[in-house]
Amino acid sequence: MHWIDPDSLPEVAGTFERFVLNPHGEVDGFVMKDKQAVILVHTPPHMEAELTRHLKPGEKVRVRGVRPRGASLLAAIAVSTAGGREIVDNGPDHERGHPKVKHEPMSVQDRVELSLFGPKGELRGALLSNGTVLRIGPKEAEHFATLLAPGARLAARGDGLQTRHGRVIHALEIGPDSERLTPVKKPKPKHKKPKHGHDEDSRAA
Repeated sequence: MHWIDPDSLPEVAGTFERFVLNPHGEVDGFVMKDKQAVILVHTPPHMEAELTRHLKPGEKVRVRGVRPRGASLLAAIAVSTAGGREIVDNGPDHERGHPKVKHEPMSVQDRVELSLFGPKGELRGALLSNGTVLRIGPKEAEHFATLLAPGARLAARGDGLQTRHGRVIHALEIGPDSERLTPVKKPKPKHKKPKHGHDEDSRAA
């Protein structure tokens, strides 16, 4: 959203808590707290280097951003740190690909602390009480919205990464506990090949 003037937007202040990761292990947001609420802030991955260099847990942070409809989320346009540095989303300066990382099979079972959303307000996963970030595609997430809601008990298996900013798991199976896991994606139906028998040949003759 580099085309929006950040000075035209209201400012929200809070205390920085932790970063949020996407399935590739990149920072694409963070969690901050004000006196009354926990606030999920979305930031694009190209802002990762500056954010991780200048944001520290427990320090004050101020955000100018936009709020999508139907989601508890602030999509940041500019982030101001406790040291007075302003980090603005000016868009990526080059064509940016995801980093090459090696995922490993991982599982988790815990309580949902916070629902996670994409920049347009689409449900994309959950932050669990133990700090694990669970990610799921937006189309699939709609079917598991109850499990991804704050306070819900959730178990999942999938492909994961352990980074210096925490653990992220891309869910392949999800459920209320490890004994009741459901595949996130429905298997594609197998198309049966038409049978060409001798009877059809004889009728065509």
